[in-house]
Amino acid sequence: MDYAKQLIDKFNNKTARVAVLGLGYVGLPFATVFAKAGFEVTGIDPISEKMDMVNRGESYILDVPTEVVKKLVADGKLRATTDYSVLRDIDAVAICVPTPLRHTGDPDLSFIISAAEGIAPYVHPGMVVVLESSTYPGTTRELVLPVLTEKSGLKIGEEIFLAFSPERVDPGRIDWTTKNTPKVMGGMTEKCTEVSCAWYSQALDTVVPVSSTEVAEMAKLLENTFRMINIGFVNELTLMCDRLGVDVWEVIDAAATKPFGFMRFNPGPGLGGHCIPIDPMYLSWKMRSLNYTARFIELASEINTNMPRFVIGKVQDALNEHGKPIKGSSVLVLGAAYKPDIDDLRESPAIDVLRLLQQKGARVTYHDPYIPSIREDGWEMHSVADLMQAVQEADCVVIVTNHKVYDYPAILTTAKLIVDTRNALGKSGRNSDKVVRL
Repeated sequence: MDYAKQLIDKFNNKTARVAVLGLGYVGLPFATVFAKAGFEVTGIDPISEKMDMVNRGESYILDVPTEVVKKLVADGKLRATTDYSVLRDIDAVAICVPTPLRHTGDPDLSFIISAAEGIAPYVHPGMVVVLESSTYPGTTRELVLPVLTEKSGLKIGEEIFLAFSPERVDPGRIDWTTKNTPKVMGGMTEKCTEVSCAWYSQALDTVVPVSSTEVAEMAKLLENTFRMINIGFVNELTLMCDRLGVDVWEVIDAAATKPFGFMRFNPGPGLGGHCIPIDPMYLSWKMRSLNYTARFIELASEINTNMPRFVIGKVQDALNEHGKPIKGSSVLVLGAAYKPDIDDLRESPAIDVLRLLQQKGARVTYHDPYIPSIREDGWEMHSVADLMQAVQEADCVVIVTNHKVYDYPAILTTAKLIVDTRNALGKSGRNSDKVVRL
């Protein structure tokens, strides 16, 4: 039987049944896009509370409106479960599980391995599996492939099909979404690529085939390593400008007027999100196993990781100029999410800033309209209820995340002292004696 042709026919007439493993920031948008395209989609995630929310027609991801989930569930196009046995009747599986770093800095691939092991008992001829989770080159071939084929005995590229397509989700964006962001696709064989592209092209605007899973895996790491290294460079430029007494923001604005040969990157209090702080370290780790040091990555990581301490130094110096020690002073941190206008706390530099301020003896509070509370390793904080009262009472306000909802003119008027790590106040901050910028 020609299982590849059978699958492609199912994709073309929208009768293929789709499953998405991991309904987080990547998985839920992915599931809804394919459900809206006409496929019956089943989400699988171990967190039963989230699966119950989906089945009630509720969303827990800002990028996916509840109204969309509610309609898809009502139309019978989307459902969710914690039970892997539904894979018996599934034709296409997307693995969208997290790939964090361990505390030691090594990749934690346990979620990918667990997902592959969850699929293995139910893998069957005529099934395609695509790994979306960011990882190092070789993961699909070395970890996922053996789990799916060794016990089943099924032939890759003939009976089952396996590929890697790196997620390109940027939470909070409305211009580039899961649907219209081009998707790279690298199959284990040419037929794997053909089948996987046939699947994705039914719901996504552009699918870009490449020659192997390793190329697709490496492309993802190149994308995020490029950003991480350039952010590291502009953060080091900030340190240099600070020593020179030069306004780094004005320097960047001036350089950005060049219409060619320059791409703008902005400094900040550190890196956040799942991809940029983590993915390059996967590549660095992989290269160390091959006795090669990824020097650009290691240096950029060192600079970016130390930016929260640089921010604390700015706060300490600013308070000192106002005759106050950091110990015992009231410091309000504005913004906890890793980027503006989202509720994503993953790897946010705000966590380091808050903890370092506490270690210095400051009386620390924070406000974030999207993150009412923070719980990290037994450590807990809650967003202040009255923002402007907290701004008025604070000895120093530290802008860590520049949410658009903040009334910056009012904050500038009310605050006694501001350390602006994002240039959120713009020219008003540059011209104010009570504002310190990176």
